[in-house]
Amino acid sequence: MVKTAKDLVITESLSDNRHFIAQFSGLARLKFMAKLSLGYLKANRKLAETLKKKECYYGPFKGEFGHFLAHTLPFVSFLHHHGVKVHYCGMELHRPFMKDEEGREIVASFHSLRDFFAEKSPATNRVVPPADVQADIRKFHDKAAGSGLPFWNIDDEFYYWYIQRNWLLEGPYTHAYRLDRVYAPAGKEHAVAVFPRSKGAKSSKNNGDAWDYQALCEALSPYFDKVYVCGHPSQVLTLEPRGNIELCVTADNAKIIEKCSKSRLIITQHSGVNNI
Repeated sequence: MVKTAKDLVITESLSDNRHFIAQFSGLARLKFMAKLSLGYLKANRKLAETLKKKECYYGPFKGEFGHFLAHTLPFVSFLHHHGVKVHYCGMELHRPFMKDEEGREIVASFHSLRDFFAEKSPATNRVVPPADVQADIRKFHDKAAGSGLPFWNIDDEFYYWYIQRNWLLEGPYTHAYRLDRVYAPAGKEHAVAVFPRSKGAKSSKNNGDAWDYQALCEALSPYFDKVYVCGHPSQVLTLEPRGNIELCVTADNAKIIEKCSKSRLIITQHSGVNNI
């Protein structure tokens, strides 16, 4: 049974909307809560239409790795799992994640956006991409809006942040495919994957103080056959390979997934990598 919008917005522990509601008072709070409730209601109706028509558009996703793994991939996987043809717009570098356990792509079409993270640092899904990427997004938007099919427009900042992120978890409208079956069919190695985060402040409430990742990798080295140093070149520190410390700093996420799938342990400070 689908929960009411009021239940989803106010009572669920998975939602962070209660935190945002507390920032308002009086009439402003009532208006904000009403907008949230309407957003949940529209999302429920759109999902019903999507599952009925078995086809939809979703995107554009052009944001942080963690947001892709936590809020986009699980929902697209859920739709695919329920037989929906998804026409997707997002970063080409995330494409290796969009597979089922047989290695088949989970979207019906992929409107690809180039990797621009060396030019613009991602932030949630609200980053303003370079002009050529914006032009690609407009093409997708126009096609989706004119299709007559449900369009999950996550370029709508209010909808994405306050509705989509919380609503899909509380359904739950998520699914996960075992990508290790695709990328590491032989199973685990005695290995560890380390993501030496470079993005963000040197010290924060979530991350604590900066880590000495070179020292960390060397401390791990005697206890594992392989220490894989992983991440996107624009988002992680590049360390010096020594002995069994192997660099896999690349924009090719197929290689990243392979190393993570083979590893028995993944180490990172608070970041989107946690969702792997």
